[in-house]
Amino acid sequence: MTDPTAGEHHFDVRSSRTVYQGAILTLRVDEVEMPGGRVAHREVVEHHGAVAIVARDAVGRIAMVRQYRHPVGRRLLELPAGLLDGGPDETPLSAAQRELAEEADLAADEWRVLVDLVSSPGFTDEALRLYLAEGLHQLDPAERTDEEAEIEVEWLLLDDAVAAVLAGEIVNATSVAGVLAVAAADRTGAGLRDTDAPWRDQPTAHRDRTRR
Repeated sequence: MTDPTAGEHHFDVRSSRTVYQGAILTLRVDEVEMPGGRVAHREVVEHHGAVAIVARDAVGRIAMVRQYRHPVGRRLLELPAGLLDGGPDETPLSAAQRELAEEADLAADEWRVLVDLVSSPGFTDEALRLYLAEGLHQLDPAERTDEEAEIEVEWLLLDDAVAAVLAGEIVNATSVAGVLAVAAADRTGAGLRDTDAPWRDQPTAHRDRTRR
């Protein structure tokens, strides 16, 4: 496989300024040296990063949640997911376990890394790690507030979830990737990574800012 970092130019950052810093993201503007010597401005959204979970039960159904998403103004059918904002000692796996409990009232005995994503690398460092969780068992209902107070858990057979993706009924990018990745892994027999597998693109810039 070709080295993804190969290339002669280093894209050195000449300067950087913070435009906005909020609870879940920071907007900064970098001056970056382009090939040939030109300096270009690049707007970068720093993000906590996130995890998502394909939780599959013994009969092959996956747990999905339907919740309101204010930026698009409607309820979406999604995989359980959440931000890597649980504090300095919380690992991505621990965050995934927490989110599965908080959003779907589930725990799992078996965890593997399904796929890693960078959501839109043209302007943000946001990255997500998706897990496959199996050996499920039910937990007591979690207390939920705000948008999550109306979360509904829906169980779909994997083939039905794939059909919902292709029909445009599941549009959340993370959920689309997770559903199709599980279907591809099942079809090809591809091995999945252990939960301690390196995560090269795990974002840290916004996290480090908020710890200062």
